[in-house]
Amino acid sequence: MQTLDLAVMRTLLAAVETGSFAGAARKVGRSESAVSLQLKRLEEQIGEPVFLRAGKQMTLTGAGSRLVEYARRLLDLNDEALSAASESSTGGTVTLGVPHDVTETWLPAVIEGFRRSHPSATLKVVEGRSAILLSRLADDQIDLAIVFSAKRPENAVWSADLPMAWIGRDDYGLKKHQPLRLAAFDPPCFFRAAAIASLEHAGIDWSIGYVSNTLPDLWSAVKLDLGIAVRTPAAVPAGLAILDSEHGLPDLPPFRVSLCRSATELKRPITDRLRVILEECLALSVSAAT
Repeated sequence: MQTLDLAVMRTLLAAVETGSFAGAARKVGRSESAVSLQLKRLEEQIGEPVFLRAGKQMTLTGAGSRLVEYARRLLDLNDEALSAASESSTGGTVTLGVPHDVTETWLPAVIEGFRRSHPSATLKVVEGRSAILLSRLADDQIDLAIVFSAKRPENAVWSADLPMAWIGRDDYGLKKHQPLRLAAFDPPCFFRAAAIASLEHAGIDWSIGYVSNTLPDLWSAVKLDLGIAVRTPAAVPAGLAILDSEHGLPDLPPFRVSLCRSATELKRPITDRLRVILEECLALSVSAAT
């Protein structure tokens, strides 16, 4: 019986998550030719092609899709075993900063995976706006942070495009001769700025109908028809809907969701493990949202 190489499994997942051999090479710290050779040998080992290529596009084959699921499980088990075998890697505290939108969407799966692999560690979560989280990273107050921005931050270790969406009541309709009312956070707010810029570019009058400091409060205002909001479409509350051009609304640009790391944070095993869990969770969430 042949044995799968876990390093190759990690490269396979990197290729799937980044969508290219070049991206996988950057992620696993190998040359592009080395990544290509690894995956070629993997195909020879299983006797099936893993990817179908059409120009720069790569699509998993049926065998490749099945193998990816096993690769994730193998690597999760490998990482858990390494953590369990080293007492120094299972203790300590790691601090994660997250935007409001992440708390009820991606965060629970991250916490579950981290607690399973590091039962003796403490995960401290700090919720806040992206600009504040980046500032706290720079001041070494947190170790890792998920942030939303127009461009990829310099200290990002993972980044991807995610769409923005207008979110309002199911029965929303833009009223003629009346300014569009926005429900938004106080500035500085990335989503607020994007909404205003899109409305002004489209020549649509607007006003701030409601200002909030918390996401649950913002959703309550939208449900009360005090305004519509611009947020990530990752999780739209019950009773609200994603609105589009059929509702008289302009297109919104995509934004970057990034995982950033403190430049001075020591490369501790617990931080690296949390980073891996976050990257996997974010990649799946972005894929589902797009």
